[in-house]
Amino acid sequence: MRLETEKVKWTKDAEQLWNENSAGWHARSKNMWESGSRKAVIPFFTKHAEAGKTVLDIGCGDGYGSRKLAELGFSVTGIDFSRDMLSIASKENAHPNAVYQYGNAADLPFPDNAADAVLSINCLEWVSSPRLAVLEIRRIVKAGGLVCIAILGPAAGPRINSYPRLYDKPAACNTMMPWEFTKLAGEAELKLLDQLPVYKEGVDGHVANELSAELKQALSFLTLFMFKNEKEMEK
Repeated sequence: MRLETEKVKWTKDAEQLWNENSAGWHARSKNMWESGSRKAVIPFFTKHAEAGKTVLDIGCGDGYGSRKLAELGFSVTGIDFSRDMLSIASKENAHPNAVYQYGNAADLPFPDNAADAVLSINCLEWVSSPRLAVLEIRRIVKAGGLVCIAILGPAAGPRINSYPRLYDKPAACNTMMPWEFTKLAGEAELKLLDQLPVYKEGVDGHVANELSAELKQALSFLTLFMFKNEKEMEK
């Protein structure tokens, strides 16, 4: 019971945090997607996924990325637990191929095998149980479908939100590292197909590209991963 209570509190705290940050996020969103930390996301996704597929954008925020995929011919459902974010998405990033609805990554409001692919950018850091979220993603993506997830690097600025935990204070941000996430994904029958580090400002990409995958992750603001869902086909 205590664990369930803590999970509920985490979700409420995280939702409140992102409701409060929604306007500021929206003000920066276009720049992030077009020239900042998220500019590589759509090219990385479309490198593997074909237009026309159904995509769940989990943690869609203000919907900017969802709209970009919709414009490319994907059928997109944007999911977020911040109602203020969803309000912005519906008004500012509306598109005939995109819909937005409330949902939690650890308890997705969809039946099994509902989507061809998932896109989830820096969302799993904000759920109380990343393991449950990964299992939910595995459940709703069709066998053989694609899962594209970005995880913040260890020195990424938003990770400051987890610092209060050192003082035994509430913190609705976990400390999951990219390598921990890949282990979780592998245990959930998600096969790694590709990964791409997006380096923090000040990192020389030419030098960093000579390093191992683990060291690249350590220098990144975020790491993009693409997986294939290898769960067994239903008979």
